[in-house]
Amino acid sequence: MSRNVSDHLVEMLVEAGVKRVYAVTGDSLNPVNDAVRRDGRLKWIHVRHEEAGAYAASMEAELNGIGCCMGSSGPGHIHLVNGLYDANRAGNPVIAIASTIHTDKMGLDNFQETKPELLFQDCSKYVFQAGTAKQAINGLQTAIQHAIGMKGVAVLGLPGDVAAAEIEQVNTANNNFYTQPRIIPSEKHILELASIINSNEKVMLFCGHGCRNAVDEVMQLAEALKAPLGYSFRGKIFFERKDNPYAVGLNGLLGNKSGFEAMHQADVLLMLGTDFPYSEFLPEKCKIIQIDTKPERLGRRAKVDHGYCGDIKSTLKELLPLVEVKTTTDFLDKMRKMHQEVEADYDSYVSKKGAEKEIHPEYVAALVDKLATDDAIFTVDTGMSAVWAARYLKAGTNRYLTGSFNHGSMANAMPMAMGAGLSYPDRQVIAFCGDGGIAMLLGDLMTISQYQIPVKIIIFNNGTLGMVKLEMRVEGYMDWQTDMVNPDFVKLAESMNIAAWEAKESKDVEEALMNGFNHKGPAIINIF
Repeated sequence: MSRNVSDHLVEMLVEAGVKRVYAVTGDSLNPVNDAVRRDGRLKWIHVRHEEAGAYAASMEAELNGIGCCMGSSGPGHIHLVNGLYDANRAGNPVIAIASTIHTDKMGLDNFQETKPELLFQDCSKYVFQAGTAKQAINGLQTAIQHAIGMKGVAVLGLPGDVAAAEIEQVNTANNNFYTQPRIIPSEKHILELASIINSNEKVMLFCGHGCRNAVDEVMQLAEALKAPLGYSFRGKIFFERKDNPYAVGLNGLLGNKSGFEAMHQADVLLMLGTDFPYSEFLPEKCKIIQIDTKPERLGRRAKVDHGYCGDIKSTLKELLPLVEVKTTTDFLDKMRKMHQEVEADYDSYVSKKGAEKEIHPEYVAALVDKLATDDAIFTVDTGMSAVWAARYLKAGTNRYLTGSFNHGSMANAMPMAMGAGLSYPDRQVIAFCGDGGIAMLLGDLMTISQYQIPVKIIIFNNGTLGMVKLEMRVEGYMDWQTDMVNPDFVKLAESMNIAAWEAKESKDVEEALMNGFNHKGPAIINIF
């Protein structure tokens, strides 16, 4: 039986571990669509906008190690760009198929003509435009290997006639290689690191997403050093629990006083698995040590004195036996006291709940933290929704939190929740959406409805672009064109066959959240 390029493409995606394809089909992408249909092993998720598909694929990649999205000629694959930027900056292995016009039409400014090899250059680790059937197969294998090896986006430009071309002999591996190297600094550097830590009394740990698989080792180090433990936004869900005796909170734009002061009052700041971008919040007087798997990141944000290449789990396993246990807790106690004062201040907004028809968003976020399951997956929009998540969502046994923390895009939480909900239908998935964010990709609520993805979408409905309004005021501008006229989100949800509840008074918030969380399918909770 003859096979075309699209048949081989499907085979290779399946072998690489892809479970779903997020796409809007059409014209040059139709051969791939047909191959997916005939093969039956991949599920085609018909999104309403390709950007949403890219975000959903990125979330699958973040949770499971690989994701896939596709776009048809011209505008179709151009719509992928924003979500792919986010995925690439987050280090998520996403395969993007950008179908294009037929090869004999190229270079003539034809209808829907683009140049994928230029278009996706800045948002990928690898991009290749295939011109022949053999190139397409070799290009896809290379793309997958780049994505999983370099942790980012890989794009294959695929003309429609190449996608439909028959090919028998394939001179490339039909499987991919998920290498898991153990990366540690040299013995000399490990001894140097231990010596620095042992010769300084006040050590502070600042942990990022790179500590995701090293929570036990980080906690052992904090215990040995009696060290305050702070974290980035991507790192907080692994460490910010109320029973963590070393936690001092976040630093940075959404951080707090204790997270900031612990850095600035330390003798040594140990940055573990974080490419923390807010250099203006980092100290200049203490000694800074940075450990990361990517050596090109070392020292680019702060005046780092010692930079080491290593994965956090392996490096700390080598380091821990060499660390001298510290006995004094003065520094830790001082920072913890400050952190508890910050937490008490945050709690005051929760206890007040809000005035009539003015519900405190802090109260909402704290209730979500209380009612959510111990393994909930949270996705967070950029803007004020991120502030409430940063301050009130805590770690659980297996909770996970993500958002557009590097790219900073609006409208990411809902499509990310789609990817999480399809990947883990048995786990609670909760999206923190601003009304500005949800309005931007509103059409993909129909994707959630069509596939009955059991996500819980909380809309923080304040009728404005809240973060932008604050930014404008801080900068001395009039907050002009920041207010929004919103639809009735409950009626909108019901018209889309999505269950919905709303709260206009603080007394109604808990019931609305519980109704939404207990509902078996997708739910929208609109809170004013």
